[in-house]
Amino acid sequence: MALFGAIIMAILKTTIIMILITIIAWSSEADQASQTVLISALQLSLELELEVVALVLSAAAFFFEHIRKIGCMHSLERTTVLSTFFEDPNSLNKVPCPSIYDPAEKYISLIIPAYNEEHRLPEALSETLNYLKQRSAAEKSFTYEVLIVDDGSTDHTSKVAFEFVRKHKIDNVRVLLLGRNHGKGEAVRKGMLHSRGELLLMLDADGATKVTDLEKLEAQVCALAKKTESSTATSASSSQRLSDAEIAVFGSRAHLEKQALATRKWYRNFLMKGFHLIVLLTAGPGIRDTQCGFKMFTRAAARKLFTNIRLKRWCFDVELVYLCKHLRIPMAEVSVNWTEIPGSKVRMTSILHMVFELLLIKVGYGLGIWKIYS
Repeated sequence: MALFGAIIMAILKTTIIMILITIIAWSSEADQASQTVLISALQLSLELELEVVALVLSAAAFFFEHIRKIGCMHSLERTTVLSTFFEDPNSLNKVPCPSIYDPAEKYISLIIPAYNEEHRLPEALSETLNYLKQRSAAEKSFTYEVLIVDDGSTDHTSKVAFEFVRKHKIDNVRVLLLGRNHGKGEAVRKGMLHSRGELLLMLDADGATKVTDLEKLEAQVCALAKKTESSTATSASSSQRLSDAEIAVFGSRAHLEKQALATRKWYRNFLMKGFHLIVLLTAGPGIRDTQCGFKMFTRAAARKLFTNIRLKRWCFDVELVYLCKHLRIPMAEVSVNWTEIPGSKVRMTSILHMVFELLLIKVGYGLGIWKIYS
């Protein structure tokens, strides 16, 4: 709306200037020199106004074309079936990728997007797999898989990941290679769409959040599933599987905000507050910390969300919140333990990219250019 307002104001100013030029040109009272100076000044102002209008219109055309292309690409991705495989380094065979539309084969899938994480990934993976193995030994119904999505890394991330596949077997650890860098959002999306779990957990490759905290999110999912089941209690729904409920639970660092404000530089706090305000205006209230990389979804919720999501980089988390609201998927926020790990890939340019993506969400969905499929 602000864009159209600026264009209308520029057109009005241009019209007024043209009227003034006409009046001065036909005025007989003003001397010739004064008329010439005034006409020249008004003509210069008119040219500047027209250039501004042209620039604004060009920027708007580029922006809307970019949104349209994202929508077209998403439609193509939804209808195209790709022959994707996991590589098994032990047998050298190719294992077909499952689909989110297939029935669940595991209790939980852990999706780890990784881009140039050869140094941070080994420790995080070791801790994660040790926990999963211990819990699987204690609970026979607890079956798991870890899916590492290499987002076009230029270092030895894939080599490190395949070492874990050799050690833990491809039924438990899998590596999906994207070939080139798409962005964290796309890496998570691909992992979700090719997972086998009833529950699907995304977590960062740096191990900033303790994997044991998945039990907090898991408990919240189960509580919401029971609440949903009781509110629509029928003989048919009483036997509903956990994977059939539509639930999203977001790990949160909001409880650590005061500590972060005390230790960060003032400009970083200013940027953080500004970003949170824009997120609030884009996705609305409900989730305080949208950017924590620790989120759990039931299979049914992931199926709806990750076949709709369009953003491929920074703000796909905000888009998930937006989609949850519009698809009426229950959400909850759970506090998790979080430690800042050196090696963050967030830069000042990343902030600008985030703001741009938030604008894409607002305009793309707000004007109905992006459709939401249920």
